[in-house]
Amino acid sequence: MVNKVILIGNVGKDPAIRYIETRPIATFSLATTERGQVMPDGTRTPDRTEWHNIIMWDNAAEFAEKYIRKGTRLYVEGKLRYRVWEDRNAIKRNITEIYVDHFELLGK
Repeated sequence: MVNKVILIGNVGKDPAIRYIETRPIATFSLATTERGQVMPDGTRTPDRTEWHNIIMWDNAAEFAEKYIRKGTRLYVEGKLRYRVWEDRNAIKRNITEIYVDHFELLGK
């Protein structure tokens, strides 16, 4: 079985850094945009932007804290994870996250 995600996009906000015991974890959003197309009849489909929740641990989290900022263009490889949590009103919420295995900063 394979669980691999590859994304190229722009960071939506500066990484938030926190520690679980002594391990740093960075979380931030990444926007990927699929460009719209012109159909044969001349109508244009709009661009479609998807937002992804990115999770980086340990050395990657420390790198993110120092060098990744809102607007940074980023290549990310990782695993897709689903998580269920309960909010303050005891309502169950679902979230999809990308746990990063490899990443690269891309030029503008």
